[in-house]
Amino acid sequence: MWTASAHIITAIIGSGVLSLAWSIAQLGWIAGVGALLAFSCITYYTSGLLADCYRYPHPVNGGKRNYTYKAAVRAYLGEKKHKACGFVQFILLSGSAIGYTITASISMRAIRESNCYHKGGHGASCKYSSSWYILGLGITEIFVSQIPNFHKLSWLSIIAAIMSFAYAAIGLGLALVKVISGDGGRTTLSGIEVGMNLTTEDKIWRMFRAIGDMAFACAYSPILIEIADTLRSSPPETNVMKKANAIAVITSTTFYMMCGCLGYAAFGNNAPGNMLTGFGFYEPFWLIDLANLCIVVHLLGAYQVLSQPVFNTVELWAKMRWPESKFVSREYPLSIGDKKFNNFSINLLRVGWRTTFVVVVTVLAMALPFFNDILALLGALAYWPMAVYFPVEMHIAQNKIKRRSIRWLGLEILNFVCFLISIGVACSAIQGLNQGLHTYKPFKF
Repeated sequence: MWTASAHIITAIIGSGVLSLAWSIAQLGWIAGVGALLAFSCITYYTSGLLADCYRYPHPVNGGKRNYTYKAAVRAYLGEKKHKACGFVQFILLSGSAIGYTITASISMRAIRESNCYHKGGHGASCKYSSSWYILGLGITEIFVSQIPNFHKLSWLSIIAAIMSFAYAAIGLGLALVKVISGDGGRTTLSGIEVGMNLTTEDKIWRMFRAIGDMAFACAYSPILIEIADTLRSSPPETNVMKKANAIAVITSTTFYMMCGCLGYAAFGNNAPGNMLTGFGFYEPFWLIDLANLCIVVHLLGAYQVLSQPVFNTVELWAKMRWPESKFVSREYPLSIGDKKFNNFSINLLRVGWRTTFVVVVTVLAMALPFFNDILALLGALAYWPMAVYFPVEMHIAQNKIKRRSIRWLGLEILNFVCFLISIGVACSAIQGLNQGLHTYKPFKF
C-alpha cells in the first residue's frame, strides 16, 4: 500500500502544484477552490472504479489480471476502444514527459537566475535560455530510462515523493511568511479583473487554462492499473489500491489547497505562472535554490514513472511481432571488467527505442517550452478520457448497469460534463500556444 501510494504521489504531486496559485488567481476564491475540490473528488471516485477493473470479470473473487490500462479496456469494452485507449495513453504519457522536461529545465534555469539576482540585485538582467538545461535533462533521462521494468522503480518513486513534499512545503512556507508579514497581494472573489491589460475574451481563455492546469494536477489514472500490477495478490489488489488512492488523494488535495490558496493570498491577482520560478520570492535565495533542486530530482523520477508504460507497450508489441529476433529479445548481462551486475542487462531494442523516445521528447520540449499552456493541454487530453470516460464505461460494463437507469444517467452526466470542460480547456491551451509561438524563437541557446 505504501509503495503504491508513493507511486501515485510521485505522479500526482508534480509540476501541477506550482501553477495552482496562478490558476486560483484566474478563477478567484470561490470558483478556484471549488474547481480544485471538484477535480479531486472526481479523481478519487473514478480511480476507485478503475481499481476494480484490474481483474476481469470480478475485482475480488478472482479472475484474469489486466496488466495494463489498455488490457483492462480490452477486457471490458472490446478491441476498438482498446486501440483508442492505447493511442490516448501513448499521446498523454509522452506529452507528460514533455511537460516534466520543460518544468525541470525551468527550475534549473531558476537556480541560476536566483543566484544572479542575489548578487546583482532584483533589478539585474538575469534572463537565460532553457535549451541547455532541456538538453542536459534529455541526456540524463537516456541513461535513467534503461531501468528494465516498472517494478524496479519503487526506490525512485519514494525519493521522488520525498522531493515533492519538500518543494511543496518550501513554497507553502514562503507564501505563508509573505502573508503573515502583510505583503500579500490583492485578491478578489472572481479572480483577476477585466480592465486595460485584460479583455473579457482573454479572461475566459485564462479561466479555461486554469481549469486545465488543475485537471492536470489531479490526473494520474493513466498509470493506475500499472501501479496495481506491482502489488501482491493477497490482500486483493483492488482493496489495497483503494486505500492507496485515498492516502494519495487526501495528501495531494491538502497540499494543493494550501499551496494554491496561500500562493494566491501571497501574490494576489498578479500570481506568477510558476510559484517557485516566477520570482515572486527572491530571498532566502538558497532556500529557493533547494526547492528548485527538489523539483528537478522529483521530475526526473516522475518522468520515468509515467514513461515506463509507453516503453513497455512498444517493447511487448515488438516481442509479439518478432519473437525470434535477437535484437528484440536477447539480453546482454552488464559487466565492467570482471564484475557482473546480475540485476541489470542491456537489450538492443530497449536501448534504441527508449533513446529515440527521449530524444524526440527533448526536441519537442525545446520547441514548445510554455509551462502553463502545456499543462492545460495535457490536462485536457488526460482528464476526460483516462480519468473519467474509460473508468465510467468499464464500471457500467462490469456491473451491467441498465441503460437509462438513475445510476446510468448520473454516470453519463458526469462523463458529458467533463467532456465539455476538456473541449474548452483544449481550445484555450491551443490559443495560448499559438500566442506564445508568435514571440518565441525555438531552439534558442
